[in-house]
Amino acid sequence: MSNADELLRIEGIRKTFPGVVALDSVDFDLRRGEVHVLLGENGAGKSTLIKMLSGAYRPDAGRILAGGEEVRIHGAQDSERLGIATIYQEFNLVPDLTVAENIFLGRQPRRLGVIDRKRMDAEAAVLLERVGVNVPPRARVRELGIARLQMVEIAKALSLNARVLIMDEPTAVLTSEEVDKLFAIVRRLREDGVGIVFITHHLEEIAALGDRVTVIRDGRSVGQVPASTPQDELVRLMVGRSIEQQYPRERAETGAALLSVEGLTRDGVFHDVSFEVRAGEVVGVAGLVGAGRTEVVRAVFGADPYDRGTVRVAGAPLPRHDVNAAMTAGIGLVPEDRKGQGLVLDQSVEENLGLVTMRAATRGGLVDLKGQREAAARIAAQLGVRMAGLGQQVRTLSGGNQQKVVIGKWLLADTKVLILDEPTRGIDVGAKVEIYQLVNELTAAGAAVLMISSDLPEVLGMSDRVLVMAQGRIAGELPAEQATQDAVMALAVSAPATPRTTPTTTEVEAGRGR
Repeated sequence: MSNADELLRIEGIRKTFPGVVALDSVDFDLRRGEVHVLLGENGAGKSTLIKMLSGAYRPDAGRILAGGEEVRIHGAQDSERLGIATIYQEFNLVPDLTVAENIFLGRQPRRLGVIDRKRMDAEAAVLLERVGVNVPPRARVRELGIARLQMVEIAKALSLNARVLIMDEPTAVLTSEEVDKLFAIVRRLREDGVGIVFITHHLEEIAALGDRVTVIRDGRSVGQVPASTPQDELVRLMVGRSIEQQYPRERAETGAALLSVEGLTRDGVFHDVSFEVRAGEVVGVAGLVGAGRTEVVRAVFGADPYDRGTVRVAGAPLPRHDVNAAMTAGIGLVPEDRKGQGLVLDQSVEENLGLVTMRAATRGGLVDLKGQREAAARIAAQLGVRMAGLGQQVRTLSGGNQQKVVIGKWLLADTKVLILDEPTRGIDVGAKVEIYQLVNELTAAGAAVLMISSDLPEVLGMSDRVLVMAQGRIAGELPAEQATQDAVMALAVSAPATPRTTPTTTEVEAGRGR
């Protein structure tokens, strides 16, 4: 490799926060026209590293070189000037502005001191065509689904003439078809000489797209290997141990039905949905995007209304659209959007763990703070939450540890029926196995688990029975021994007896109706 091919080099980077060493002697380099995968568990230090490249953090030690010369990145403008663009998991777009306005935000072309909208729209159209997305430049960003938002972010990066493109979990909320389109764009950018830093927890994507892999563990770079390295070896490097079973389901003895749903209907969304979940079992819910899975469980939990049908917990009917009644009856919901719906990000780990139990811990208007703190410490230790302490703000935790906190608050509430909606999305393989073991502990203790997942191997590996939804109805039920990928997909694409209202393109792209 010639020096001219090296776009970026990081040498001996160290970064500390109060009580935490986030990065320690990390080395990394990126070449022109390659996809370099950055791999590591949640909390390994990947996000800290890319935030230093984007100017959000400054290193305490070590150096960053761009084009062979040492540089200092003190903010986003320095990063942009060096040709570095970052696409985060949470998109950095303004919903009320147009696509073109977002692409050129702060850099709008001007004519005689006035924004030249005609030129801005024309240049945006060229960029959008380059990334292969058919979106009008004057469309409002709030009207777009997740897949198109992703492409707008890439177009925005290209408008900066980025030589280095950092993509943080870009496939986490995309369908398989959308992933294929994204990969085609990434390959085209690679051919154009752009260097791409690609962060993913989907190990199968590494060999499909990557050239090299740098593995970070506990804030240190522990190895650089070819993208063709077997997945077992990547896992060993990433978590420091071999994982014998990716889906360690331990079947428990089943008991009476804890959750019974009969004829649940919300006109135009889902129709005549009936199922039950027994004590000691995991029931998986599979289906394509738009099948209505999330809408059904939100209705069961009382978060959304429904028109007809009944929900019973341990035989007792549950009032409609009443979250408090659902929680009192022993239902817990871990939502697919853990940051937006499952956590209060500005509060501490302790406060988030106590959200569900605070009412029960209140006597005479006073909260038993000592009891809450002791319970939070116990559950955090049980779940292995990596944190500086219970007072740490939950937004500063890694994705896997945030998910443990969301689950932990329901464990403290002694939940009978736990609904898990996309429980391991954006979580590394080590944290996934820890959550699966937790599911085993819950069912062994007599709880019932209803699990929605778009990760089909996860559904097959962890479920005792699989319900398959198609177009708002239960298309079929498969026992574990009959639940193969082919059998599930055959049901998932089947047409129901009575058609439902088809979700809009935007709803499907946004992932609503999972």
